[in-house]
Amino acid sequence: MSKKEFYIDVGGKQLRIETGELAQLANASAIVRMGGTVVLATAVMGKEPREGIDYFPLLVDYEERLYAAGKIKGSRFIKREGRPSDEAILTARMVDRAIRPLFPEHIKNDVQIVLTVLSWDQENDPDVLSLIAASTVLTISDIPWNGPITGARVGIINGEFILNPSYAAREKSDLDLVVAMNGDKVIMLESGAKEVSEEIALKAIKFAAQHSNPVIELIEEVRKSEGKSKLNIPENELSEEERLSRETVNKKVESMAKGKLRALFSEKDKTAYRETLSKIRSEVDETLKADNEVSKENRELGVSYIDTLVDEASRKLVLDDNKRVDGRAMDEIRKLSCQAGILPRIHGSGLFERGETQVLSIVTLGAPGAEQIIDGMEEEYKKRYMHHYNFPGFSVGEVQPMRSPGRREIGHGALAEKALLPVLPDKSVFPYTIRVVSEVLSSNGSTSQASICGSSLALMDAGVPIKAPVAGIAMGLITDSGNPTEQYKILTDIQGIEDHSGDMDFKVAGTSDGITAIQMDTKIGGLTIAMIEETLSRAKVAREEILKEINKAISAPRADLSPYAPRVVSFQIKQDKIREVIGPGGKVINDIIEKTGVEIDIEPSGLVMVTSADKAKLDEALSLIKNIVWEPVVGEIFEGTVTRILDFGAFVEILPRHDGMVHISELSPNRVGNVTDVVSIGDRVKVKVISVDEMGRVNLSMKQADPSYDPTTDHRAGERVQRHPRQYGKPRHHS
Repeated sequence: MSKKEFYIDVGGKQLRIETGELAQLANASAIVRMGGTVVLATAVMGKEPREGIDYFPLLVDYEERLYAAGKIKGSRFIKREGRPSDEAILTARMVDRAIRPLFPEHIKNDVQIVLTVLSWDQENDPDVLSLIAASTVLTISDIPWNGPITGARVGIINGEFILNPSYAAREKSDLDLVVAMNGDKVIMLESGAKEVSEEIALKAIKFAAQHSNPVIELIEEVRKSEGKSKLNIPENELSEEERLSRETVNKKVESMAKGKLRALFSEKDKTAYRETLSKIRSEVDETLKADNEVSKENRELGVSYIDTLVDEASRKLVLDDNKRVDGRAMDEIRKLSCQAGILPRIHGSGLFERGETQVLSIVTLGAPGAEQIIDGMEEEYKKRYMHHYNFPGFSVGEVQPMRSPGRREIGHGALAEKALLPVLPDKSVFPYTIRVVSEVLSSNGSTSQASICGSSLALMDAGVPIKAPVAGIAMGLITDSGNPTEQYKILTDIQGIEDHSGDMDFKVAGTSDGITAIQMDTKIGGLTIAMIEETLSRAKVAREEILKEINKAISAPRADLSPYAPRVVSFQIKQDKIREVIGPGGKVINDIIEKTGVEIDIEPSGLVMVTSADKAKLDEALSLIKNIVWEPVVGEIFEGTVTRILDFGAFVEILPRHDGMVHISELSPNRVGNVTDVVSIGDRVKVKVISVDEMGRVNLSMKQADPSYDPTTDHRAGERVQRHPRQYGKPRHHS
């Protein structure tokens, strides 16, 4: 094949797709470029379907290569890329969520999309390009897929929408929204926001949709030129006899189970529901086992057919009877419970329950130096707020090995982190490193949003001065397969079965003032703008209801931190004083740390942060640092030690590492013949700062430090004094 290039202008930048040159043994491959950012996408499908699975085995891998950014791994011992970063996992999940709904349901062949970042220009984010690249290779490949789709990022600066903003522009934006579109329908949303209104969020989605068609047309142009014919993968290859046999078994199962579903849907808690469903399965299995005409294979398929009947019945209940499986109204939230401060010794805790979903969030406060250092392909920065999410097997009543977090855990933790980040205080106000861990103790739908609610409780319990509490809600959708965009019901606060059998998981988090995060996935071909608008509106009402319950449990951040939390005191010093605090080779700062046991962090801006759980040690360290950076102010009075005596005066150390001179004329209101007549080395004397000259030298007075001093009776007042600059010198500033 020869190299082909296709390109258009998108938001003032050229988007280029190249085919026919690289990775030609894959089912399809393509390179997508914007500026100096280059992504290689490949698509490969297994030759045979995987047996014994009831899901589509899609794998999306996003590969960050450090060479793309001109970097070599920082470790001295490991230089090649290893485990994917959280950012890479989140990008892979985003692409997966966008492309998965458009695969035919019956396919069970393994499909892998690999997105490799070959070059990164520090301006154009490869994540949206990866989404476009995945869409391109699936469109031109022989793999069955109902695309294409496209993706766009939208920011908003000073009320103006920006298409695919640069990294610098995103720092100034109140919104970071990624939209995946399938023609005129939205198929995936991912957003963080600074409390934007539902109206602005909807306008941003419409703005992205307006710019989707040119990219779709470009991919279609690539398809016409380079596309392969799609493989014909039949839904099944059963003989007529096998098909009739299974249909017979399914009819038997339907007649046995259909009347029992009403009892199943009347169960209000998950445990009873599962027990009832298990009983129905057992009864059906026993009946089929007694039927000699039913084979073992068909018996197993018949029992699994019960799940299909449950899904169909639950959908019919919503669409035809306007009822939900647990009896709630379409917009009704399950019973809520909020508690703060339920654990001793830890820095902050919150327990949030919504129905049978229960999440315990715990806050730990640390020194500024405990920040996480992110050293990835795209960015190097420090992260002072981390949200981690754990989902153990017992939360769903299952036995599962305890392993390191998977993609789901990383994704849910990142969503909660994104939702809460806009309300956290600035580092200059609250310099702590903040880690929140959400432990899912019981799961029956929307644990990620429960984590957000529980974390708001925990942060306020910890005394973190958040701007406002954040609540999250998961919205669902049930559609008529014949007319999904016209015949549908939107559900508020979906539980497990509604998530499993429904067509959408639309999560919205925010404060009473606006949205802070959105994440939306669909199982159908996309949502119309009208469906999104209705969902956002209903989600706002639900969010406000949850926030009321949170405020009942704890209405504002606690005034005091936990006694077990470290104390961090921050203050600003001049940048030219930093080296004095650090000292040569870090000697000064290390001496303070060793003496007091505190942690000290100094930023290039001059922000000094001192951390300790011991108030006395904290105060001692603060005093030592402030003494080092002290600058004299006329009128200050100190008690110091005489360290040197000269003919014309005495030097007094007023603070560690700082001294000044008391001229002989300032020793006493009376005439003094010799300095030693008044003071000796080692004497403790009270002195007052009377002036600081242009060279920074401090002039002190003993006589003016006396409260009874009267300048009208001073015999030496107004006397001209001869200075001796060579002997006088500068104040000592040892570093």
